[in-house]
Amino acid sequence: MGLVLAGVLAAASPAAAGPWTRDKATAQFILKYEVMRAERGFDRDGNSQPLLAERRDTSLSLYGEYGLTDRLTLVFKSDWQSGSDAFVDYDGRGPLEIGLAWQVYRDPENAVALQVSYADGGEGRNAGYAAPGEGTADWEVRLSAGRSVTPEKPVLSLQSVFVDVQGARRFRQGLEDETRVDVTLGGRFGRDWMVLGQLYGGQVDNGGPRWLSAETSVVRDLGDWSLQLGWRTALDGRETPQSRGWVVGVWRRF
Repeated sequence: MGLVLAGVLAAASPAAAGPWTRDKATAQFILKYEVMRAERGFDRDGNSQPLLAERRDTSLSLYGEYGLTDRLTLVFKSDWQSGSDAFVDYDGRGPLEIGLAWQVYRDPENAVALQVSYADGGEGRNAGYAAPGEGTADWEVRLSAGRSVTPEKPVLSLQSVFVDVQGARRFRQGLEDETRVDVTLGGRFGRDWMVLGQLYGGQVDNGGPRWLSAETSVVRDLGDWSLQLGWRTALDGRETPQSRGWVVGVWRRF
């Protein structure tokens, strides 16, 4: 189950392996397509206001991870972005991220991992609240903790359930530093199905932008492949767009 959980948690926006790192010499790749739209945005006081024009953000990303050892996983992510708002049209590479995740602790039900990663900024949005091209390079330290259990009897038709909580500190060049918290709750039903509920939150230093988004996904396993379909929407924020849209993912495990 740990291999599947690693893939699920990797589908989050940052390049993160999650609490369950990969076994030695195993790999996984995730190709993800996201289409986000916003007609409204959160102002400096956190109130929802109409935007001057619709904001559109589209990205095609590739995420990968490889087990260097049973406790150390190499992770990377890159994407190609395009979009527009009232002030700019853009098209170009997003941030290129690479990192290492270390399995601090693991038993049959619990896992803790520490990840350090570096991101090189591209021509796209290197931060969701910033203009395209702003921000040059980032370092991030992320701590993840998860628990996965298989109850004797199904809970709400779920044969197994898990939770993952991640906290991160992102040190940026060209933008203010950030604190992030991501939470995933999910479970398996049937033989090849999984349902996920995820929250992505963050706060920029010195009273800068903040955001909180929710994503609900369904995942279908097809042998070494998995297909994901989800919907993401902004719940709260400050100086950030009130975006919503579809997320489609294709995973391949080796």
